[in-house]
Amino acid sequence: MPAQQPPCESSLSVTLQILSIVFYTFIAFICIGLPIAVLPGYVHDQLGFSAVIAGLTIASQYLATLLSRPSAGRLVDSLGTKPAIVYGLIGIAISGVLTSLAVAVQDWPLLSLCILIAGRIFLGIAQGLIGVGTISWGIAQVGSQHTARAIGWNGIASYGAIAIGAPLGVVMIDQLGFFSLGVTLLLLALFALLLIRKKPSIPVISGVRLPFWSVFGLIAPFGISLTLASIGYGTLTTFITLFYIDRGWVGAAYCLSVFGVCFILARLIFTNSISRFGGYSVAIVCMTIETVGLTLLWLAPSVTYALVGAGLTGFGLSLVYPALGVEAVKQVPVSSRGAGLSAYAVFFDLALAIAGPIMGAIALNMGYPWIFFSAAVMCCLGLLLSVTLARRASR
Repeated sequence: MPAQQPPCESSLSVTLQILSIVFYTFIAFICIGLPIAVLPGYVHDQLGFSAVIAGLTIASQYLATLLSRPSAGRLVDSLGTKPAIVYGLIGIAISGVLTSLAVAVQDWPLLSLCILIAGRIFLGIAQGLIGVGTISWGIAQVGSQHTARAIGWNGIASYGAIAIGAPLGVVMIDQLGFFSLGVTLLLLALFALLLIRKKPSIPVISGVRLPFWSVFGLIAPFGISLTLASIGYGTLTTFITLFYIDRGWVGAAYCLSVFGVCFILARLIFTNSISRFGGYSVAIVCMTIETVGLTLLWLAPSVTYALVGAGLTGFGLSLVYPALGVEAVKQVPVSSRGAGLSAYAVFFDLALAIAGPIMGAIALNMGYPWIFFSAAVMCCLGLLLSVTLARRASR
């Protein structure tokens, strides 16, 4: 029998294999992050449309991602993970071409806007394909026992890429103009396509393919818990600036930075705890911490308390997605894993979609602090649901 590798070497090998795959997630989310901070201003200031239209232009990408999730899951299960990522990268390349074309015809604002939205739709579909494709590929590559690590590193790649891409997009527009944005998307996609060409693919897993809505029903209890926990993230990122203004404070960006740093550090340090203690236990602890953080934001008498609350919220939320994801994926056969991951991701998309209007209505009627109280209550409900699922599983 060949000698086994030491645990640390084995762990490093697994991590390196995952990183070689989530690299494509990193490229995709750099491309998503680049226009996120500058596109609304371009639509409003350069093309002359209202802030509502600017917001809808951004939202078109997320809507496309949400609607494409079922197809992305089916494509991963039937054609394989590598083809799904390749199609996603082609979608990013098309988005880059359309973005540049929209700038070229900006003298016709309506035509430019329509082309810009078409580019956003391609980018949204690409996000769905690459997100599911990389996680599925990672799990198939290193084994289902490392599901949490594959999901966790995929999240780190996503959030890290957006954190880099958003300010980089601002600098690019200032120095090179908006046209450079589309060119950069095209070049990054072509670079990734060149690299993935020689990467060996994983064989398609044979077996019965469950219909997407059957998978959705199996995943739903875990997804609902994820939605309830993730509304806090949507609330913080959407309204923290307005919350600071309402309280007469400055430095809302630092609050987002503290949230992001704690989120990423927790994923880097504690992802292995999911394999040690189980997804349910980690999710329950994390939701408890997140609830404390959101409550602290609700009651915060000063900026210091708000920063601590944001840090606890980021720390708590960090492992909820992979922890519940590990348990959710167990509910579906391996041959339908892509559909399971797609269905699970729908619930995170849903949290971001509903956080804005729901919390906006609460802020309008009760004041900004109460949005964090409401998010804490929803996180508590998600916590109770997770406890119920854990008890059901133990029986």
